[in-house]
Amino acid sequence: MTDAGRPPTVRQLRLVVEAEDHDAAVAFFRDVLGLSEQAAFSGGDGARVVILEAGRATLELANPAQKRLIDEVEVGRQVAPRIRVAFEVDDTRAVTERLVAGGAVEVAPPTVTPWRSLNARLDAPAGLHVTVFQELTDLDERAALDGFGTDA
Repeated sequence: MTDAGRPPTVRQLRLVVEAEDHDAAVAFFRDVLGLSEQAAFSGGDGARVVILEAGRATLELANPAQKRLIDEVEVGRQVAPRIRVAFEVDDTRAVTERLVAGGAVEVAPPTVTPWRSLNARLDAPAGLHVTVFQELTDLDERAALDGFGTDA
């Protein structure tokens, strides 16, 4: 049940990205980042898609001021396009090194944020601006910090 007592109506969040170099994008996100392949389909005229499992999905909606704040904290300047993809990982430093070796461009090194996560920014294949982040405290500890809470 949702907080409002209604059953959830969405079962999955799927982000669909057009990748000009499909093979490079698949190799990066599947083989370098480590997303497991859930399914792959092909059609006429060379059409191909690979669906990669990325664990739990959330939709983070930030107003322009929050987007600017996140860029400032993580990078020190405004860099993110309107959409940024974030992946929670166990070891931000190791994953950042692996992703750079696999073809990503580091935009900002791992940085501890005020919300107690270790975040790094990268430009990845398929034109995606990516954050990899490692939670340094649990949700209850973060919720006790100034500026945290919910609208509920």
